Amino acid sequence: MNASELIFVGIDVSKDSLEMALDDKGKTLHISNDEKGIAELHAAIMLACTPVEPNEVPRTVSAIVLEATGGFERKAAIALCSAGLPVMVMNPRQARDFAKSLGYLAKTDAIDARVLSHFARTLYHSDKGVQLLMHLPDAGQVALHALMIRRKQLVEMRVAEDNRFAMSEKAQRKSIDAVRKVLNKEIGKIEQDMDGHLKEHFAKQLKLIDKCKGIGPVTKASLMAALPELGSLSHEQIAKLVGVAPLNCDSGTHKGKRITWGGRADVRCTLYMATLSAMRYNSVIKTFYDRLISKGKLKKVAIVACMHKLLTILNAIMKSGKPWDDEYLIKNP
Repeated sequence: MNASELIFVGIDVSKDSLEMALDDKGKTLHISNDEKGIAELHAAIMLACTPVEPNEVPRTVSAIVLEATGGFERKAAIALCSAGLPVMVMNPRQARDFAKSLGYLAKTDAIDARVLSHFARTLYHSDKGVQLLMHLPDAGQVALHALMIRRKQLVEMRVAEDNRFAMSEKAQRKSIDAVRKVLNKEIGKIEQDMDGHLKEHFAKQLKLIDKCKGIGPVTKASLMAALPELGSLSHEQIAKLVGVAPLNCDSGTHKGKRITWGGRADVRCTLYMATLSAMRYNSVIKTFYDRLISKGKLKKVAIVACMHKLLTILNAIMKSGKPWDDEYLIKNP
């Protein structure tokens, strides 16, 4: 198919509006970020594919790129993906770096939408284009992800109240303590809902890692909700996706230290806490950690390596369908 017959859509997302560009030079479409606006967005994309002249060849949407904008992009992305369109949700830093590389120093919604359209064209022609396509989450994952977000919000509020209590005056403490009790109660309810949801929708997957010490209910929920690719990717790909893969930093004769960065922060934070527990109670991870320390590795480096190993094992278990077995894993490190 000729390049002129392909459409690359860029959508700049904000809380209240969506700015769509069908190329990197033409006019943009400004619509509201709600159900009505998303329906108009889909209709406009479909209209752009419709031939105007009788003998004109229909155009095809090859890639739609949106920036991850704190969840404000989620409804539009899911709606377009549900309609069978190729959607990619990209990190804003990557999009901004791409814009700077093209010389776009100014920043407006229209400019960002055109840049994202250009970015969509580039990603489509890259070898990673297929990997970046969004896969529609099932209803169970959507609901579990929503519960995870709500629990995180409640925990953050509880931490804020705990911090206030530590420096509060006597007259304030009764109120702060009452709020903390309410938050603890709500967090407990959310965790019960999460546990029930896991048992109902993810019993088969969780049975495989049930004997893995260190993997608690919150970690299980995070893996099922925020890392649906677990078990479908290679160990290198899943490690990069989470952000625990050591990346080269070499140039010429300079050989820099291997570093980890990027990835899904929520999953990585949960995996970190699980790894700390596993280093104490999980014989496989504890043995691996002790071996790294005995070789002179820094504790921080050893912990990240344990995170990487734990994630790799979980990915292999989900892929193979064979449950966690301490003895097997110790004999086959």
